[in-house]
Amino acid sequence: MTRRLAEVAKYVGVSEATVSRVLNGKPGISEATRTAVLTALDVLGYERPTKLRGERARLVGLVLPELGNPIFPAFAEVVADALARRSFTPVLCTRTQHGVSEGDYVDMLLDQHVSGVIFAGGNYAQGAADHEHYHRIADRGLPAVLVNAAIDGLKFPRVSTDDSHAVEQAYQHLVALGHERIGLIIGPEDHMPSLRKLTAYQGKAAEPALFEHTMFSLEGGHAAGTRLMNRGATALICASDVLALGAIRAVRRLGRSVPGDVSVVGYDDSSFMTCTEPPLTTVRQPIEAMGQAVVALLINAIAGNPIPTDELLFEPELVVRGSTGPAPAA
Repeated sequence: MTRRLAEVAKYVGVSEATVSRVLNGKPGISEATRTAVLTALDVLGYERPTKLRGERARLVGLVLPELGNPIFPAFAEVVADALARRSFTPVLCTRTQHGVSEGDYVDMLLDQHVSGVIFAGGNYAQGAADHEHYHRIADRGLPAVLVNAAIDGLKFPRVSTDDSHAVEQAYQHLVALGHERIGLIIGPEDHMPSLRKLTAYQGKAAEPALFEHTMFSLEGGHAAGTRLMNRGATALICASDVLALGAIRAVRRLGRSVPGDVSVVGYDDSSFMTCTEPPLTTVRQPIEAMGQAVVALLINAIAGNPIPTDELLFEPELVVRGSTGPAPAA
């Protein structure tokens, strides 16, 4: 008990006596201090006193699939700042290769009495993934917001980039450069944002079968890019910047150049894409605007205010750099 008091007091910057008064429900403590002490208990992993467990902490779970793709840390930074401005503390949960799943994190967050959860790039986007933990959240009445396209049947509010418009922008850019054999590299077959991109591509492409499903990784982009170039593609639209970097590596492994022989377009405009060689042409997700909208929706839901159930679609922006150029001469 003494150790717990000391750790919480140090974390909050108050005396142990103040922490004790909060835990024992004594009067004379400001609401701000009381909230800070209870939040510190949650963050440090201590159980609240029984009489306080029914109260929701001012914690918000932020569940991400990884931190290796720069787009996810960038999104987390926007969300964390927006939450902090509203006196909420984000709890970052990143899935691991060693067994900590999205469902495991949801159980932990529910045990911590979080006020709400934000999911980005989660199981909700894949038809074959486990979705049971989303139903647990819904059954608890816990506010949650999903970022980018979700499978049917999940009734949470969604904030998404317009995948169809993203592909249309990239495709028209490549057509204007004279490309006719334009390939598409997307995620797994049950991945909803990828399926939206594929639908838009097939509505535009002269050869709508020139596409490849793969995993979101450098290796996936490399393998898919190689297959498409062997089928004659002179330009590649990729569903992430990481896939695009893998595709560029494939171009070079085949002894060709970007953009002289093959043009490559990414998706996200994650950090350092201006520093690649050549700098990557990509479709920018409006992360700042989307992050602010996600937090606004969640805070309104936490407050019990009505929120829109329709998907909010945000316009992406094509950013032209050095990885795209005129189609090579026949």
